[in-house]
Amino acid sequence: MRLIGEDGEQLGVLSRAEAQAKADQAGLDLVLMSPQANPPVCKLMDYGKYKFDAIKKEKELRKNQKISEIKEIQLSMRIDEYHVNFKLKSAQKILQDGDKVKVSLRMRGREQAYVKNAVEDVKKFVAQLSEFGTVDKEPAVMGKNVSVVISPKKA
Repeated sequence: MRLIGEDGEQLGVLSRAEAQAKADQAGLDLVLMSPQANPPVCKLMDYGKYKFDAIKKEKELRKNQKISEIKEIQLSMRIDEYHVNFKLKSAQKILQDGDKVKVSLRMRGREQAYVKNAVEDVKKFVAQLSEFGTVDKEPAVMGKNVSVVISPKKA
């Protein structure tokens, strides 16, 4: 097997017993890095420290990762202009925080006969949010609901 030292230098091709003897002599572990290579590649290292550093890097990557949530804003066909503006402000704040917004409009009773109006209302609401986010898909009608998901714009 090909042996690589602790600082990365090549120690040559040795038998397994010789490589293990060198590892014992240096007080390090013999770690098989590439078993498919011909000859297999092993490295002298402190495996506990290697494992600790790998876990530490993984935690750091997870800490820096931003997980975006989808928050829902519900509208109705009979909503007042004041309430629309109030919901617009809250949707803008959510988008500025970096989360996605799902805008859904529920139709009740006879309102279900006016699906086109519902889709237009949702499109109007989304148009007012155009400077803060982009639409993932066009408004979709699913049963009694019209919904659309808006993603925040990249800064």
